[in-house]
Amino acid sequence: MRQREEGSGLRVAAWVLVPLGLVLVLGGIGHFFTNYQGTTVVSEAMRPTYRPGERLIIERIGAGEIRRGDVLLIHVPDRYQDSPALQRVIGMGGDHVVSDGRRITVNGKQLNEPYVMRGEVHPTTRPYDVKVPDGRLFLLGDHRGNSNDSRYFLDTQSGSVAASGVLGRVHKGSTVPPVLATLGGLGIVLTLVGIGLGIGGHAAGRRARRSLAAVPPRPVT
Repeated sequence: MRQREEGSGLRVAAWVLVPLGLVLVLGGIGHFFTNYQGTTVVSEAMRPTYRPGERLIIERIGAGEIRRGDVLLIHVPDRYQDSPALQRVIGMGGDHVVSDGRRITVNGKQLNEPYVMRGEVHPTTRPYDVKVPDGRLFLLGDHRGNSNDSRYFLDTQSGSVAASGVLGRVHKGSTVPPVLATLGGLGIVLTLVGIGLGIGGHAAGRRARRSLAAVPPRPVT
């Protein structure tokens, strides 16, 4: 009798844990594909930060979430052969961006750029002094000697691009976000534990049935 009760309890726990684990796993997968996408670096424009062939995770964000210094995946219909490009936000709507061909200031403050490829300033880069229009972004590549960025389109709205063309922001670390990894891992653990309990419950039930079958019937008096 005790074995039968134990087996029943294990099976009930399995019926709870397995669906819960699957919900967590599938929910994490769904959340990832809803809010993130993958991309592969195809050019030298963002070296040394990102190299050709490197896989990145892109977080989908709204225009209001963009910050200076973000590396964005952006689509500009009339540039880059209609393909998305990776570039860094230097200026946002209303910013005053000035460069002497080497140093950059934004709203009068010199920009600290530890991410830039050193010693690679393109010889044709000329000084510029622009005001970024509202709702637009001034973008540069980290490899300034090999990046076809806002500097080369200054005659069109100061080289800026529409913030509405942003596809997402590079997720730092280029790995699955910790929260999603935790949910997925927990879901897998719960599913496996539930399966194990279910197997244990069925085994306990079989033992209980065998025990009952082995007990000889009492004689009728």
